[in-house]
Amino acid sequence: MIKSIRVGTRSSKLALKQVDEIRSRMPHLRMDTIPIETRGDKDKLTSLLGREMGDFFTREIEEALVVGDIDIAVHSAKDLEEIMPEGLMIAALTRSISPFECLVSNAGHSLKSLPSGSRVATSSRRRKDAILRVRPDLIVTDVRGDIDERLAKLDNGDFDSLVVAHAALIRLGYEKRIREMIPSEIMEPHPLQGRLAVQIRRDRADLFEIFRGLNDA
Repeated sequence: MIKSIRVGTRSSKLALKQVDEIRSRMPHLRMDTIPIETRGDKDKLTSLLGREMGDFFTREIEEALVVGDIDIAVHSAKDLEEIMPEGLMIAALTRSISPFECLVSNAGHSLKSLPSGSRVATSSRRRKDAILRVRPDLIVTDVRGDIDERLAKLDNGDFDSLVVAHAALIRLGYEKRIREMIPSEIMEPHPLQGRLAVQIRRDRADLFEIFRGLNDA
């Protein structure tokens, strides 16, 4: 009988909140969090606007899972690569707490009301393309770092507004920072936005039985 489960995750505040979210749904289990710094967490200079992320934010966690240093991994589902390492599988994919994108702007502007030439920050090519379709007069700039670091750059005046996942602000309790929920017809949500993935080794049928009940929960 499993007494405790070692949970691998990124070391950011948001990632730890995501583990807490899974833990709250499994109160009968002891879950010990093992923070793991990924290549994407260490490298905060490489732009993500023109590249496929692949395993940029997952490789080190998945390697720990493969060798048995952790029992499960909890990921933001949209961080996972399309083809995961051999021997691994998804045991559960939770329902999204929000699939939408939002705009954070200290001046109180919406995407529509931003002055021409305003600098809008994002790390997503999908978001950049959507912004420029409706506001080609804006300057879309790359931003790296966790949510707190991005908000600090906004507050420091590095750019005029920031596009970020609504789910991230919900999980961190930062909903008061939102200036606009961006309509889905302007910025189509990523299909996995706001969802969490519980990843296990394929040979752990015991863990699959434990976590499969979280699917769409």
